[in-house]
Amino acid sequence: MILDHIGLAVRDFNKSATFFRRALAPLGIQTVLEGEGWAMLGKEGRPEFWIGVHGIPPGPIHIAFAAENREQVREFHRAALAAGGRDNGAPGVRARYHPDYYGAFVFDPDGHNIEAVCHKPG
Repeated sequence: MILDHIGLAVRDFNKSATFFRRALAPLGIQTVLEGEGWAMLGKEGRPEFWIGVHGIPPGPIHIAFAAENREQVREFHRAALAAGGRDNGAPGVRARYHPDYYGAFVFDPDGHNIEAVCHKPG
């Protein structure tokens, strides 16, 4: 990853924290640190994705999380929908990006386009 971390202001911390914890769990992403109205999520103890109620939520943005395989993409999509996300693209190949681009898209509680993507062949 070229960034150390990214932070996202959210409207409702509890709703967003629940969504992201459940949606990202299939990718091995979990809460690393948490405080009043904020949480840092990541893998292997590295807090790379931060959410919190400090600041003004931006207009809709797109964030793609790396999946290790296509099954994780499918699990992300199922978990994100079960956590209250809205479908924005079922798991599948997006050949317009490249032949092995396998992604799934959901809108989070603030309307951001959240994706899980695997670049490995099926």
